[in-house]
Amino acid sequence: VANGAAPGAFIAETFPSVGGQIVPPAGYLSRVYEALRAAGGLAIADEVQTGFGRLGATMWGYETQGVTPDIVVLGKPMGNGFPVAAVVTRREIADAFDNGMEFFTTFGGNPVACAAADAMLDVLEAEDLPANADERGRELLAGLRSISGGDPIVGDVRGMGLFLGVELVIDRSAWPALESGDGAPLPDPDATSYVVARLKEEGVLAGTDGPDHNVVKLRGPLVVEAADVERFLMVWAGVMAEPFLAARRG
Repeated sequence: VANGAAPGAFIAETFPSVGGQIVPPAGYLSRVYEALRAAGGLAIADEVQTGFGRLGATMWGYETQGVTPDIVVLGKPMGNGFPVAAVVTRREIADAFDNGMEFFTTFGGNPVACAAADAMLDVLEAEDLPANADERGRELLAGLRSISGGDPIVGDVRGMGLFLGVELVIDRSAWPALESGDGAPLPDPDATSYVVARLKEEGVLAGTDGPDHNVVKLRGPLVVEAADVERFLMVWAGVMAEPFLAARRG
């Protein structure tokens, strides 16, 4: 727009996961979409990680922002890990794409993939997995905040449903020579890698995310049970009390 060219589209995860399990502020996407459409662009919502009820309260991440995208892209959760994906859009946009350009996908038109996705939707509805994600997610979030709230090496515990992140930072009282220019806590990717590795050794799979690799990314399966949450919180508390992390506190 700055050089006079209209934007073609704006694409974003409705809850940025690779960015560090970010919960966008209320009204963010509505303002972005409004400005985008005024300039003639299309809004594309990436729901690969947040779609199909992972956030619990809503089926799709964009619903939490009160917006309707022009295009929605969906990925492997659609088939419970089976290789299948989808693009959902309005008829006029799909027709515009049919312009003679050759297009194909390796798994396109695969009836087995479609059957897997169809079965996944049946289970999602029959077992009301979004409601389970909501309930278990609230338990996880409350438990994590109870264990890690006030911990000087935990910068934030955030998320929604079974889409949670714990940001680990350097306790500046323990490392006074380290300063961040804007007064924000400094990221601690070493502590984050340690926590994820120890969780794995205890039978819990997590990941690291964020631009500084200092967010422990928690995305349990939508079928997780209350006993699983209880066990995870016990393991988390034990790992966070270990000497390696205790030494990083002031």
